[in-house]
Formats: sequence, C-alpha cells, structure tokens
Amino acid sequence: MSHVRAGAPSRPIWAGVRRRLGPAVALCIVAAQPSFGRSQQAPAPWHCPDPATLTGELKGALAHVRYLADDLLEGRAVATRGERCAGDYIAARFQALGLQPAGENGTWFQSWTVNSDDPHGGAVHGEARNVVAILPGSAPHRAQSLVIGAHYDHLGLGGFGSLSPDATGTVHNGADDNASGTAVLIEAARALASGPPLAQDILFIAFTGEERGLWGSAHYVNSPLLPLEGTVAMLNLDMVGRVSDDALTVLGTGTAEEWEALLERANAAIADPLDLRFHSDGFGASDHTSFYARGIPVLHFFSNTHPEYHRVEDDWELVNAEGMKRVTHLVAAVVREVVPAAGLATLTPVEGAGNPHGVTASGDASTMAAGFRVRLGTIPDYSRESGGMAITAVRVGSPAAEAGIEGGDVIVRFGPHEIDSVYDYMAALNEYDPGDEVEIVVLRGDERLTVRVVLAAGG
Repeated sequence: MSHVRAGAPSRPIWAGVRRRLGPAVALCIVAAQPSFGRSQQAPAPWHCPDPATLTGELKGALAHVRYLADDLLEGRAVATRGERCAGDYIAARFQALGLQPAGENGTWFQSWTVNSDDPHGGAVHGEARNVVAILPGSAPHRAQSLVIGAHYDHLGLGGFGSLSPDATGTVHNGADDNASGTAVLIEAARALASGPPLAQDILFIAFTGEERGLWGSAHYVNSPLLPLEGTVAMLNLDMVGRVSDDALTVLGTGTAEEWEALLERANAAIADPLDLRFHSDGFGASDHTSFYARGIPVLHFFSNTHPEYHRVEDDWELVNAEGMKRVTHLVAAVVREVVPAAGLATLTPVEGAGNPHGVTASGDASTMAAGFRVRLGTIPDYSRESGGMAITAVRVGSPAAEAGIEGGDVIVRFGPHEIDSVYDYMAALNEYDPGDEVEIVVLRGDERLTVRVVLAAGG
C-alpha cells in the first residue's frame, strides 16, 4: 500500500484541533472558517470550502479525495450541509468535463425527502440528492445505457455505522469509503468524455444514503431517469483507494456470461495491469445490489477492507493515488469493451447467478447493509470467495483479538456452522446475542486451531 504524501498541501491547522476537541469547540476556535453543523435543515445560503484552497497542487483522483474527505465537510452524512457541498463539488466537476445534467428539471440532481422513520437507524430530518450526469451516445437509436456509480455519503460525526468506539461527535471523513470511488467515478468520466465516442449513453451517478442502507441507489431503481430495461450493466466503485500488491477484487463476475473474459481483455489493454480477483456474487453491501435485484448485470470494483474501515482514521493521506489511476484506466477499458463505437452492447445476464443466500429481486436490497446484534472484531477479506472466511485484520481489543485470532486466519467453523464464505459467516453471526460464547475453528497456514470467543454487542 502506497501512502501518498509527497507534494500534498499541509493539512489545515484546525483539522487536528477539530479531531481532538470535537466540532463544537473547534468551530468556536476557527469561527472565521466555513462551518458545517449537523442541523439537517439549517438555513441557506452557506459557503462551501473553496476546492482550490484545500487541494492546492494536487491533481486527478487524489484532489477529489482531498476535498471530499476534508474535516470541513464533516463526514458527508446524508441530508447535511457537508453532503450538499460534496454534491455541488461533484456536479461542478461533471460540468467542467462537458457532461450533460441528467437529473430532474434539467439539473444535476435527483432529489427526494428522507424521513426520520426510516428503519435503518438514526434520525435524518431533510433533502437527499443523487448527482447524475450523462455522456450521450452517438447512435441515433440510443436504446441502451450503461450506469457507472459510486456513493459519496459517509458517516458524518459517527454513531450509526461507526466502528470507532466512543467516537460519536467526531468527524468520520471516509476517504476510502467512499471518496475514493467518487474520485474514480469523476476521473472515469474524464477518460471516457475525452476519448472516441461511444454508441450508447453512459450515465454517471454519485449516490447518497448508501451508508444508511443503499437509499440512493434504491431510489434510483424505483424512479429511474433512463429506462431500466435498456440498462445493460451497472459498474460500481466502492472503496477503491487502497490498492495494495496490485490486487483488485471485482465482484459480480457471475452476473453476465461475458464478464470474466471481458475483464481479462480490458485489464490486458491498460498500461499497468492489475492482479484481478474475481467474485461471482452480484449481491453485497453496496449500491450494485439495487441494480442486480432488478436483473441487471453488475460489477463491483473493490480494493478490500482495512483497519481504518468505518473509523475516524480513514483519511485522505492513506489512499493510493497511483492505484486509483489504475482502477480508472481499468473501468474505462471495461466500458469500451461493453459499449461499442457503433451498434448495441452485448451482455448475457445469468439469471439467479451467484445468489446462494436467498436474496430475491422482490426483497429490500438495503437489507444487505443491515448491522448485527453482535460483533467479533474481524475485518473480512472479500477477495476470497470460498473455502472459509479469510480475515484481513483484527481490531485491537476486540473479542477476536482477545481469543488470539489473527489477520491471515481463515474461519471455517462458527459454533455448529461450517463456514465456506463471508455470507455463511454473517448468517451464523446473526444467530447469537451479546455475551454468548462460541467455539470458532480457524486455519492458520497448515494448522487448524480452535478458540472460544465471548461475542460483544454490535455497533
């Protein structure tokens, strides 16, 4: 993993103050700077941070991450001022690239009101906005389109969804999750808009509300701006900022017959190919699920989890700028493999592929993002599709750490349940309550170890 710092502008002095003292105290200290409170319907107008001031000499995807993950946007929680500034920033970038607004009434936005009685936790009182732009196709019939998406919201000031203990009221910047995916979305739009024309429309969507339960993508498929029956595929970018050892996981490869061969061709066509890890399942805890539930082939590009996931430490200095550039090139190459210069795209959807967990198209896609009553404290390695649930890392002080479970271990049994994948693990975990003791079997190299763990309350 490359930690990009060289040439970056220094972090504003108030950022560390805010992190140590909390937003309320720090905003008093820096009253001259733009402030973003948590009020969901604070009076407008307000002033968003100037991108040039925050990004300095940074270019490309890293500049976008630097802006979106600044403390002044206060974690981009859905229907907040910081999220609104993020949405305006994304729309401005789309406009600068020469894309066309594809939202409602000629705007860049697809808006709706979110209500406090939403079932996935926490009160949200205001307007949520997907940011939508189109790169028009050149073919006169324009019967098809391809969607490229990434969510731009994050956890705000912690609480719901945070894995940082006692961090409520502290900014969660979400640099990898998912400023990185949003940044690659913008740069993929740049690459495609500046290249040879494509026959079909490309729709770029920055979704909000993903962290609350796939709200933005669920809203889009229920109120599509282009016909879903003409949507040939959805490419999702979520957490692509931590490419390490050339590895990139691509989920959803079992949702169309052509995906694996097509990905291999696209990867071979870029200057610096990646080590692609295929995962067939089209369902998962991100926005591609909403589309696959409607029968649309999907791919989810993902550089895997890490110890900073959903924690206050997920900051812009940790992302891999060169890795994001490589993912951008791959996504653009995939689009050009799917969408021809003339004629119609050809993909063969695989009905019901990669769906061993009983998720149905009639179900609520947002349930994939629901939390658990208990936690073990492991960070799954999603690049492993079968043979147990591999662990990327273990959180300090967690039940897993206290039991001696380590990063690199593979969980193959959880209580009475055999574990072949992360989905088996999630199903097993959901049967327990805080304080329950469970026997877990892990593989560590050639060893098979059995440990006993007391499960903690979920968060």
